[in-house]
Amino acid sequence: MTHASRTRNTENARDPKKETPLPWGQLSALLAVRLAEPVTYTLILPFVYEMVKNFEVVKSPKEVSIYAGILLMSYSFCEAATTIHWGTLSDRIGRRPTILISLIGDLATFVLFGLSKSFKWALVTRSLNGCFAGNSAVARSAIAEMADDSNRPRMMALLPLIWNVGAAGGAAIGGLLSDPTNKYPQIFGNFKVFRIFPYLLPCMVGSVATAVGLIAGLLKLKETLVTDQPISESEIIDEGELTEISPLVTGSQFGETKPNQESILSLLTPISKRVLLTNALMCLVIAMSDQVYPIFAATEPSDGGLGFGTRGVGFSLIVSGIAVIYLQLSAYPQLEKNYGALQCYQAGLKIMTPTFIFFQPETWLNYAGFEYCILWISLIILLLVRITGNVLAFTSVNLLVANVTPSKSKLGAMNGLQQMCITCVRIIGPLLSGSLWSWSIKHTMPYPFNSHLAWVTCGLLMLLSWQVSLRLPSSVNIFAPGQSR
Repeated sequence: MTHASRTRNTENARDPKKETPLPWGQLSALLAVRLAEPVTYTLILPFVYEMVKNFEVVKSPKEVSIYAGILLMSYSFCEAATTIHWGTLSDRIGRRPTILISLIGDLATFVLFGLSKSFKWALVTRSLNGCFAGNSAVARSAIAEMADDSNRPRMMALLPLIWNVGAAGGAAIGGLLSDPTNKYPQIFGNFKVFRIFPYLLPCMVGSVATAVGLIAGLLKLKETLVTDQPISESEIIDEGELTEISPLVTGSQFGETKPNQESILSLLTPISKRVLLTNALMCLVIAMSDQVYPIFAATEPSDGGLGFGTRGVGFSLIVSGIAVIYLQLSAYPQLEKNYGALQCYQAGLKIMTPTFIFFQPETWLNYAGFEYCILWISLIILLLVRITGNVLAFTSVNLLVANVTPSKSKLGAMNGLQQMCITCVRIIGPLLSGSLWSWSIKHTMPYPFNSHLAWVTCGLLMLLSWQVSLRLPSSVNIFAPGQSR
């Protein structure tokens, strides 16, 4: 970034009425890159229940949720183990090469997952796929570096938009294209490869999103990490003062080197710990619901589920994505401008909490004797309310994480740390929710220990996340890397 462009950005940031135009050329490339992870993550959700059953590794259908949870957990476990390394690598070699490397690995391993014929193969390839899912934290760092105070909320709002669009698209692809020879015999009946590998087609189609991101990265993406900016005398004084307050601003900028581990630990200020904790609790709930919902939807009504097929599961996962475009592009930036990221985040948590606690629409309908179409109406309403809270919370927390980063030079590490926390709870979430669901349908217990147990647990954890967020000061609304907190 040139000195002139930095000056213009600073001037625009000081004028609250003037927003710096979005750099769509560079931004569109990053958004294309960001699309790969949600597609990869959600594409298997509609058919994971069916896939595990077809592997014949379980003795009872009631045990499917445990093995499905292990399969989903493997991706998150490997992502958690590698994501902070992707972030710190991007701080050293740059955002662009790090993103391109991860996309190449993601593309190859996702197609290999589509060739699964056994649980072991699926577990290994899904784990490898998770190892290359590190571009999300790097993309967030790049966008934070491109933005200024005037357009940062709008740019950050695009990330959850892309996530929700990708998540909805991935769910649609997985639900509609899995086992194509049986679903569409007129079209795919003669394709022996799809009969042998019933999950290859959705993985190949889903990989197109990764391929588009890779091409956009090669052709359009420019490096955003600036390492050769001259340091003014006043900045050197400020850095020295901050070194006394926080070990994050290390002597490496002045010729000294400190261990990487110490640099990472120095990111954990009291306020950043609270932001990461409330973020982790919220993501734990989302991970639990993402895992248990397709199993709940595919489980027979006699066992407390909805009895949907893979197409029904996929459709129910994508229908709420329609509202996301308006909320992300129009509603959220205005809400953030009026109320700040912190209040928007807290509102999102409060909105989502009851949608988990009361998420058993089939129970009310069975008792009331309504028709099946009313089940879909109530289900869609619940999902739309939840996605509204989801948009508010996820967009806001990305802003909060950027705002509490003590130094711009550590944005990659901080976003990597955030992503590591998210993926760690994604490991716990599927196992926890799968175990709760399996236990609840095996035992005849009264509410809330019946089939409602997993959903009630999600609601209580979301409530706890909201309680933690109440302890955050209003200063987290300000993007001020380098100031002491």
